[in-house]
Amino acid sequence: MSGFGERLAEFRKQSEALNWEGSFDEYLEIVRRHPEVARLAHARIYDMIVSAGVEETPEGRRYRFFEGKLFGIDPQIQEIVDYFRAAANRLDVRKRVLLLIGPPATGKSTLVIQLKRGLEAYTRTPEGALYAIKDCPMHEEPLHLVPPELRPEMEQELGVTIEGTLCPVCQWRWRESGGDINQFRVRRLVFSERDRIGIGTFTPGDPKDLDTSLLVGGIDFAKITQYGSESDPRAFRFDGEFNVANRGLMEEQEWLKQPKDFMALLLTLAQEQNIKVGRYALIYADEAIIAHSNLHEYQRFLTNPENDAMKNRVYMVMVPYALRVKDEERIYETMLAGSSPHGVHIAPYTLNVAAMYAVLTRLEEPKDKTLSLMDKLKLYNGDPIKDISDYQVDEIRRQHPNEGMSGISPRDTMNALTYAMGQASVPCVNPIDLLRALRYFAQAQKFLGFVNPEAQKTLLDMTAMVRAEYDKIVKKTVMTAFVHAFEQSAQHVFTHYLDQAEASVQHLKVTDPVTGEKIDPDEAFMRSVEEQIGVSATAARAFREEILVRVAAAARRGEQFRWDSHQRLKEAIEKKLFGDVRQLVQTTTSTKTPDPEQQKRRDEVQEALIQQGYCQHCASALLEYAGSLLQRE
Repeated sequence: MSGFGERLAEFRKQSEALNWEGSFDEYLEIVRRHPEVARLAHARIYDMIVSAGVEETPEGRRYRFFEGKLFGIDPQIQEIVDYFRAAANRLDVRKRVLLLIGPPATGKSTLVIQLKRGLEAYTRTPEGALYAIKDCPMHEEPLHLVPPELRPEMEQELGVTIEGTLCPVCQWRWRESGGDINQFRVRRLVFSERDRIGIGTFTPGDPKDLDTSLLVGGIDFAKITQYGSESDPRAFRFDGEFNVANRGLMEEQEWLKQPKDFMALLLTLAQEQNIKVGRYALIYADEAIIAHSNLHEYQRFLTNPENDAMKNRVYMVMVPYALRVKDEERIYETMLAGSSPHGVHIAPYTLNVAAMYAVLTRLEEPKDKTLSLMDKLKLYNGDPIKDISDYQVDEIRRQHPNEGMSGISPRDTMNALTYAMGQASVPCVNPIDLLRALRYFAQAQKFLGFVNPEAQKTLLDMTAMVRAEYDKIVKKTVMTAFVHAFEQSAQHVFTHYLDQAEASVQHLKVTDPVTGEKIDPDEAFMRSVEEQIGVSATAARAFREEILVRVAAAARRGEQFRWDSHQRLKEAIEKKLFGDVRQLVQTTTSTKTPDPEQQKRRDEVQEALIQQGYCQHCASALLEYAGSLLQRE
């Protein structure tokens, strides 16, 4: 059989499994072999998340289920998984609405969409299989057919928990059958938001058009004459979002904007697992409920004393903006993935500059006045600053618990990037183009929440801060391109420094590589490196000893200690190498009419930049900008 034929056969086999139908007794055999098919909604969602894989990292657990879509909210994801873990164990928290609160564009909707798409896929797998009473309008658990008197025995035999009662339609069928379970068929159930099975979504619209039937269903008046009574369950449409979401997940968008009777219905469903409909008894429903809303509505909700009873019936998770530049940058990459911005090339560091700017707007001034806001940004990003430990960074975070709940959103930044693309005279947008766009947006008060003069000045100041940081990146990038085989050169400087430092600390001689004679360590060379980072002559020995201790510790761990393994020594080596070629770079990049030798060198550097992701336009612009920077110094 060909490869394609094998795939067709496998697809047919999977389709047959998904279309399974059988008797109640056959279903009991499935439950006996696989008790997990009868688990409740929260347990199914938790198992789905964990089945995708859990990775233990120094920063905590990372759930692969959320990888590639959500960035910068790992603590919040852990909190949400903890909620589902507790709910899966039938703790009281399962009777709470999971409420996600945060400013716009923090990933709340994306997280819920991820869960919905995941459930759709999971219920198509053997591990996520579940079954329902055939023709039940609420796709309910077949074990509801077991009379309450027999459930303890059945639970012990099957190793499951049977919770809930038959819906009105199935109760009517049960009575009509004389309690004959064999008249009920069971089928495999696959969740689908599009087909309105297992996943419900409610978005509030115009309050004048809202009706609770959107949530709980309503009477089908065309069938009243057929069945003779409004209380006949067959005359009722079980098509509300609560009915649809039974066994799965219910999403309530902008929940805190809804009328109070709508909010009360949801809280009753969460607390009691029941839906109250007109002329019927309470209808059991098993579903995980996730609501989300913006911070402004939540603050208004908290200040209203009429909501006190509701506050204790939600499990609230604050979802802030990303506070790490690398996470924010990945958000932009995801937003741009799959798009084709009309052939416009985005130069290296453009998204990095955008991320720095956005994160700065979300941070509060550090209480430690020796730290700048840019220092704080780097610390949060994992960049070492002033020998501050991870513990101290955690303490800084604790001092500012509300960071990330305000500032400009990723959408705001994307708007500025789009504007920069429209203004570009060449098919390329570079960081300077973006900084101009961000400055224009700040001046034109296009960032919501930053529309007063003081906020406007703050944004303009942050533009200048990011520009200064980008200037450092430019000089380093260009000088690195000019230093032939930069990595090898840096490692050579490091190795030579290490040899000299070891001899100096141990009062030994070194071997001259040319004459072979024993000579004193090269003090001038070591000082030329150390002075780059302000190490004084009196502190030189302590600095050298520290490096040697770090090298020995790495060797004991079986790790390689390279030129960039120690942050301060790395900075010193970079500055030394750059200092040696500084005049060459300045002359080559700033000359309007380069001679043949300068032009050749410039072409070589430009080609090296293109290999790093630059295009012809942004590589040339980078060299010109670097030349203007070096001329001003």
